Amino acid sequence: MDQRSAEPDPGTGSCPVTLYGEFTAIGPRKVRCAVNLTEKELIVQRLPSAPAGRSKTVLSLEDCVGCRAHREDDGGEPAAYLSAYFYPLRRRWRSSGGSRRQRVEHRFRLTALQDPGANLEEAEKWARSIRERSGRQRCLRDGLMVWELSHPCRMMLLVNPQSGKGQALTLYNNHIQPMLNEAGVPHTLVITERQNHARELVREADLSQWNAVVIMSGDGLLYEVINGLLERADWEEAIQTPLGFLPGGSGNALAASIHHYTGASQVFSEELLISCGFLLCKGLLSRMDLVSVQLSSGPRLFSFLSLAWGFVADVDIESEKYRHVGAARFTVGTLVRLASLRIYKGKLAYLPASKDCSTEGGLRNNMTKQCNNQAPSPASLLRRQSRDSPCQNTLHNSCHSNNSLKVRRAESVPPRSANKGHPGPPASRLLPLDQPLPSDWVVVQEEDFVLMLAMYQSHLAEDLMAAPNATLDDGVIHLTYVTAGISRSALLRLFLAMEKGAHLTSNCQHLVHTEVQALRLEPNSPKGIITVDGEVVEYGPMQAEVHRGLARLITG
Repeated sequence: MDQRSAEPDPGTGSCPVTLYGEFTAIGPRKVRCAVNLTEKELIVQRLPSAPAGRSKTVLSLEDCVGCRAHREDDGGEPAAYLSAYFYPLRRRWRSSGGSRRQRVEHRFRLTALQDPGANLEEAEKWARSIRERSGRQRCLRDGLMVWELSHPCRMMLLVNPQSGKGQALTLYNNHIQPMLNEAGVPHTLVITERQNHARELVREADLSQWNAVVIMSGDGLLYEVINGLLERADWEEAIQTPLGFLPGGSGNALAASIHHYTGASQVFSEELLISCGFLLCKGLLSRMDLVSVQLSSGPRLFSFLSLAWGFVADVDIESEKYRHVGAARFTVGTLVRLASLRIYKGKLAYLPASKDCSTEGGLRNNMTKQCNNQAPSPASLLRRQSRDSPCQNTLHNSCHSNNSLKVRRAESVPPRSANKGHPGPPASRLLPLDQPLPSDWVVVQEEDFVLMLAMYQSHLAEDLMAAPNATLDDGVIHLTYVTAGISRSALLRLFLAMEKGAHLTSNCQHLVHTEVQALRLEPNSPKGIITVDGEVVEYGPMQAEVHRGLARLITG
C-alpha cells in the first residue's frame, strides 16, 4: 500500500487529496484501485495493467452516512477491511422520471503490512477521516454552519407496529436498523402497545438519556410525543429535544414535507422511507412551528401538521376502514364522500399574518370564472401578489371593503388572556372562546362551508401538497377553505390539482387561501368532525395560534 497526504492530484480536480492509498476493491470482482480522499469526495479509480481501461467513481461525502474499519476471518491473513456507505440520488429509468436515494456500499481490503494490527489501524484512520469530512460537509450549507445532533447520538426509536398496513416493524428491520448501524448511531427500539403509550413514555422519561426521540409510524404517534413533551413540568426544555420522523403509516404527511423541503423530486412508500432515513442519519436540525389548539373544554392541544373541519376531516376519519390498502385509503375515502357531498354551517375568523399580501383577493379574483377551469392562466398567476410585498394594510383594507369577499373586521374588545394555566407556551394572540374577537381579526361572512383546512407543513399526505408555500418555521398557518356551491366535479379537480400543489391557482370562486397567525372556528352544524393532526378532537368551538420555531426536527 502506498499512502500520501495533502497532495494535489490531476485526476481529482482542484480539491487537494488528503489521503491516498492503493487497495483491493471487494465486489463482484476483486480489483486493485487507487483511492483518493479529498475534503468533499471519495474517488475510486481502477488500476488495471492497461491505462486505457481505467475507470473512475466519484462519491460525494454529502451522500455518506457512515464508514467503519473491521477484521474478517480471512484464513489467517493479516487483512483489514474498510466499508463506506453512501446513499446517492439516482435517476429513475421510468416514465415518472425524478430521482431517488439508492444504497451503495464500497468495501476495500488492506493487506500491505504483515502486522494485522497495523492494517486495522490504517483502515481505522481512513474510516475516521471519511466520517470527519462527511460531517464537515453536512454541517456547511451555503457557507453557514447549521445545527447538528451531538455525536455519538443516542436515539429512542418509537415504532407503532399497527400503523399503515401493519408493516412498520418489517420496514424497520429491512431498512432503518441496517442504515443506523451503518451510520454508527446507537438506538433503543421501543414498540408502542396502545394509544397514548408514546405520550405517557415521553411525559415520564428521563430525557437526559437521549439525544433524540425518533418516531416510526403514521403522523398520529408524533402528535402523542409532542403533546407528551409539552405536558411535562420542564416543557420548555423538553420540547427542545430533537425529534426525528420516519414514515410507517398510511398518510406520512410530515415525512413527505421533510423530503419536499430538501428540494428533491417526489417519492413514495419505501423510497420516501429511505430518504427520511438518510436525512435522519445526517442528523441536521431545523426549527419547527407548533400550533396550540384551544377547545371549549380541557387543556390545550399542540399540533405540528394540520387542523381540519368538514370534507377533509370526514375523509380522514371515515377512510380508517380502508387502512389495509395503505395510502390509497384517502383516494377511496374521497370518492365515497364526493358521492354524498355535505355542507357544514359555522363561523370562521382569523388574524392575518403580518406580511399576508396573497390573501383572498388574489385567489378569489375574476369571480366570473367557474371552478371547472382546467388550468390557471398566466394572467391569474400574475395577479397573485408577492407574500413579501410591504402592502398588508392597503391590501387588507381594500379586501375587506369588497363585498364579494364577504369578510369584515371584528369589534374591538379589551384583551384578556386565554391561557388559564394550561401547559406549554402562553397564548399571546387568543382571548377566551366566550369573548368577542379583537378588532384586527377578519370575520368570514360565509356560513356554509364544504371544508376548512389549516396547514403548517407542505403536505397533507404523501401525494397531497396542500400548502405548497409552507416551510417548517415560517411562523404562519396556511388557511384554506371552500364555500358551499362548488360542484362535485370541481371539488375533485381541486384535489387532483393538490397532488402537485396547483390547486391554489385554479381560479375557483369557492376556494379561499390566506396566511394567518391565529384562527377561530365555531361550527353550527349539530354533527361533524374536527381533527388535529388527523386525530379526532372535541366537536365544538375552537381556536388556534402558531408558535414559531417551538420544536426542533431532524431534517437533513
